[in-house]
Amino acid sequence: MTQISALDVVLFGATGDLVMRKLLPAFYHLHQDGLLAPDVRIVGVARSGHSRDAYIAIAQDALQKFLDKDAYDAATWESFAARLDYRSLDSTKPETFQNLAELLSDTSRPRVYYLSTAPHLFTPTCRNLANAGLITPISRVILEKPLGVDLASNQAINDEVGRHFGEDQIFRIDHYLGKEPVQNLLALRFGNVLMEPLWRNQWVRDVQITVSEQLGVENRGAFYEETGAMRDMVQNHLLQLLCIVAMEPPSSLEPTAVRDEKLKVLRALVPIWGSDVMTKTVRGQYRSGAINGQAVKGYLEEKDVAPDSQTETFVAIKAEISSWRWAGVPFYLRVGKRMQEKLAEIVINFKPVPHCIFDSCEIGRPANSLVIQMQPDETVQLFMNAKQPGDTMTLDPVSLSLDFLETFKGRRLEAYERLLMDAMRGNLTLFVRRDEQEAAWRWVEPIMKGWAESGEKPKSYAAGTWGPTSSSALLSRGGHLWHEEM
Repeated sequence: MTQISALDVVLFGATGDLVMRKLLPAFYHLHQDGLLAPDVRIVGVARSGHSRDAYIAIAQDALQKFLDKDAYDAATWESFAARLDYRSLDSTKPETFQNLAELLSDTSRPRVYYLSTAPHLFTPTCRNLANAGLITPISRVILEKPLGVDLASNQAINDEVGRHFGEDQIFRIDHYLGKEPVQNLLALRFGNVLMEPLWRNQWVRDVQITVSEQLGVENRGAFYEETGAMRDMVQNHLLQLLCIVAMEPPSSLEPTAVRDEKLKVLRALVPIWGSDVMTKTVRGQYRSGAINGQAVKGYLEEKDVAPDSQTETFVAIKAEISSWRWAGVPFYLRVGKRMQEKLAEIVINFKPVPHCIFDSCEIGRPANSLVIQMQPDETVQLFMNAKQPGDTMTLDPVSLSLDFLETFKGRRLEAYERLLMDAMRGNLTLFVRRDEQEAAWRWVEPIMKGWAESGEKPKSYAAGTWGPTSSSALLSRGGHLWHEEM
């Protein structure tokens, strides 16, 4: 990889959880791997009145906490700390931006502004950056999710940001697109001729995309009350993963080519509204239960959660795509908190053989499946049937496995590292375009409206399970099972 040079990265919300837990460790690893030239600066910005030395001490504590034990090195830290600076700034007060303008006086250096703040601060931040003369033609801005709470608020934020940055300067980040298995899904699909003939409704029975967490809302109850699982995960992460699975082969890996194909998928999603909302979706909310043998409280008992809250912590959806390639193939989307396992995976279940000549064929079980796992491990497994040893023709599923950790030795870029490198280089391929976001909001809004109008509360499920039983019923109506139930 070529080294990044002569650049200023400004982290708004520099004392927040994302910067401390993800961004600073990502920059530390890039520095450690020699991917940042000495003239790359990282400037933390927040309202707290820290001195530079105080902020560096806070950053050091965070790295010692969140890096793997063997990754932190005192000498590496000293050289990394030399890159860091800090400025106290209030995004809503124009006069405080002068402090930052004095530091960023060299207009020949590209600036990357990472807005790791609440979305309502995106608008005043961009406006005040522009008024302070801090946006140049070679500046870029990275926007964290959630970008609004509905289509209207999303458009309002994008309109305001778009007044100051061109679309080719705006990097809407979705860290799932930076994960190694997602990148390998592109490689498997478009770098191997054997996959393409099978990647269609003639041979694919169903697709399942699951992102489950064992964690609850932790200390983010107030945020989650305004967001819920649909806005937090489905509208962005899960729909982006669906696009990667379902998109047509792009003409190249250029940003426009890839994002054009993803947009076609989003526009081809069959709308879910009216009575279909109650038959094609399930929303749930966790109650008290046990995770790894430890008792945990329910969502309604969490801090900053209303005692009568109807916010969903679980969503399952049967989605369909109206295209020649995918017509008739259900895409099952599932996300939830306080689930049985921490898991992120894509499962492609292929249709059974047209006629089974073996006595051991199981009705309802897919003959073959491709499982792309993103967490807890990063693997790709192709499940096939093979004969058991012995004197009978009894079949058992076996897997051909690709374990990235074992196959490709050495440290791999984590999702945020890859995306930060792309943003610093100006490569938009793995970032979300405005029209993609709007298409996703147009699809999820009728579902949220249907939930609100139904008056039904979210289905209750015990913490430590796979969600409401109605999510299994959602699949069983089509003769299917969730992957862990097979």
